[in-house]
Amino acid sequence: MMGQEKSRVGQMEAGNRGRVTYSPAYTMVPTYECFNRCSYCNFRQELGSKGGLGLERAAEILDSLVDRGVVEILILSGEVHPQSVARKGWFDRIYKLCDLALSKGFLPHTNAGPLYFAEMAKLKSVNLSMGLMLEQLSPKLLQTVHRHAPSKQPVVRLRQLEWAGELEIPFTTGILLGLGETREEICETLEAIARLHQRWGHIQEAIVQPYSPGTRQTGDAPGFDLQELPAIIAIARDILPPSITIQIPPNLVTQPDLLLACIAAGARDLGGIGPRDEVNPDYPHPQIAQLQEILHPAGWQLRPRSPIYPQHYPWLTPRQQNALRQALLILADPV
Repeated sequence: MMGQEKSRVGQMEAGNRGRVTYSPAYTMVPTYECFNRCSYCNFRQELGSKGGLGLERAAEILDSLVDRGVVEILILSGEVHPQSVARKGWFDRIYKLCDLALSKGFLPHTNAGPLYFAEMAKLKSVNLSMGLMLEQLSPKLLQTVHRHAPSKQPVVRLRQLEWAGELEIPFTTGILLGLGETREEICETLEAIARLHQRWGHIQEAIVQPYSPGTRQTGDAPGFDLQELPAIIAIARDILPPSITIQIPPNLVTQPDLLLACIAAGARDLGGIGPRDEVNPDYPHPQIAQLQEILHPAGWQLRPRSPIYPQHYPWLTPRQQNALRQALLILADPV
């Protein structure tokens, strides 16, 4: 398997040399309510806040996005407790949002925290890819930033990545830096991602994300030292299999020289770029023209992509393949 992977990846790299990708995306949030209380979170709202998105409004938004170059619809949600009576209604809304987006020719990608195996299996039919950040595996974080976040238990998140492999779901995961982890713990988390991918071949991207302070966090963590980011990316590139693309968020790496240093160290994707970063609302996404002005003089070509990579096309249903064909036409002639 590894020999075949190296050959396939070598062919991919030959065609993508000098290329940095991003996904033209729009984020929809079924609910900001979350039973976890991570001290660094700038997304969460208290239970009972009643925010979020209904199907009628979602349909209006999707219709407004037609012919605007958007391909990916990221369904990003706060989490409902696995044993809550509200769980079924929450999951049904996520499924219906994905089904609606797919029916209108968009490519859904869901990140809604840990899910049951049956929930993942059902969402597979209406998502072209899915995601869950592994963050860090260090158990000591359960006594600090994750003290009130039951779903951040490492075993729970590792199981999610394992199930995604079993179900043949193209997957995005990653690490979050600046939580109190050591360099050794960073390597251990990356090695866990590598082992899962070597078994299942399903992980498309690993996000290397620096924690950045925001106005809604409850803790006082100062954030990750961005000057260390290129070195961590180089470590990730050395540990992870070559078919896993390293992704960085350009709205959190705003200094042009630092962004270029991260790309030189091995990052090749900038993630979903749209009107708003819901996870980090204090840090607006840059415009594509701004990124081109940084990348092109340094010899990098910025190119749009879909949320599923070509090696995983055979995992799609006919309905998903049809939506993908429409999206690829848009990507070949971006608006």
